[in-house]
Amino acid sequence: MSKAIQSNTQAGDVPFVAGEDLTGCEGLLVKLATVGGKAAVALPDAQTDVIPFVVTEGDASGALVTVRPLEAGRNVRLRISGDCAAGDVLVLADPATPGAAGKVVVLPEDAGSYRAVAVAEAAGVDGGTPLCRPVFAGVIVVEAAAPGGGA
Repeated sequence: MSKAIQSNTQAGDVPFVAGEDLTGCEGLLVKLATVGGKAAVALPDAQTDVIPFVVTEGDASGALVTVRPLEAGRNVRLRISGDCAAGDVLVLADPATPGAAGKVVVLPEDAGSYRAVAVAEAAGVDGGTPLCRPVFAGVIVVEAAAPGGGA
């Protein structure tokens, strides 16, 4: 097989056009989008969005921003809503909650579908950026508890 098939690839932090204002969004997760026919990054719209990057240097809409691909071999600092403890599974926060788009939260007990993002490697407090290890567990579905609490 030809090596040419893997040409023009890049490791590490990468630049993308900001599909929206990402000023001050360092530590937030972003997804790939298409804006004006070009690849761009934007904050997630749903808890199940695929979010392959964390913002390392934000800027205004249309400007180049720097993002870091999430990979299991490199830990990252993610902005969290609420507190976490080392070992907690972190999922994408509900972007419909004001100020939560791109943040992570501890896997809720409430029934629903949640995008698993990382496992906390250290404790974190609301608004902080705890050290996290990216995981690729996909969407986790939490079932509703049985009536009466029985198993």
